[in-house]
Amino acid sequence: MKENMIDVLLYLFENYIDTEDTNKPDKDTLELELERVGFHELEVNKAFDWLESMTVLSEDNTENTILIPKSLRIYSQHEMERLDVAARGYLLFLEQVEVLDVKTREIVIERVMALDTDEIDLDQLKWIVLMVLFYQPGREVAYAWMEDLVFEDLEAIVH
Repeated sequence: MKENMIDVLLYLFENYIDTEDTNKPDKDTLELELERVGFHELEVNKAFDWLESMTVLSEDNTENTILIPKSLRIYSQHEMERLDVAARGYLLFLEQVEVLDVKTREIVIERVMALDTDEIDLDQLKWIVLMVLFYQPGREVAYAWMEDLVFEDLEAIVH
């Protein structure tokens, strides 16, 4: 089974993170289950590191960071290699409709760059945005809006 870190993250998010279940398993139990369903230990560890880094980012104080609302984001060459034109356009759209603010946009970009992949597609980007918003305090409305976007796209594919 050729699975990557994004697949592990999606599995965790769909089955454990974004659920109402209060009896969530601990990290060791999750690691065993992920390996049992076919994910490689290395990818599982990378996914947990990625999630742990995101929780640290959401707790960080951004007072020292200059974030100008409605500013133009210039992407580095490395970022443009990872985020194609469609992905960058989608991030701009989400910012314009106020699903993302400047801070969450930067966290999304940082989390994309932290992935162990050369390029991500638009569907994967949507899930990453959803995961980032889930961990951001005060962004519940934006999360709900993004959740609707992600799951409406899934329903359109099924039908």
